[in-house]
Amino acid sequence: MQSIHISTVRKMLQAPEPVDIKCWAKDGRILELNNVLPLRYNFYEGTQQVKLLKSNQIRTIRLCLVFEVNGIPCFL
Repeated sequence: MQSIHISTVRKMLQAPEPVDIKCWAKDGRILELNNVLPLRYNFYEGTQQVKLLKSNQIRTIRLCLVFEVNGIPCFL
């Protein structure tokens, strides 16, 4: 099975195209964020802001907690 590095994930999130992301929350739950638009990346905090296109909600996720993008597993 193919997997991608987190640096490739950052490059994928620079393009303004909708993606599907799976990541862990602070309490250990798995968040499935489907059809989200990447907005802003903060290098110093290691976070990415995304906009959920279904509800127009803006969320901030930590990139080190992302484990799957568009069905492709990713690693640190």
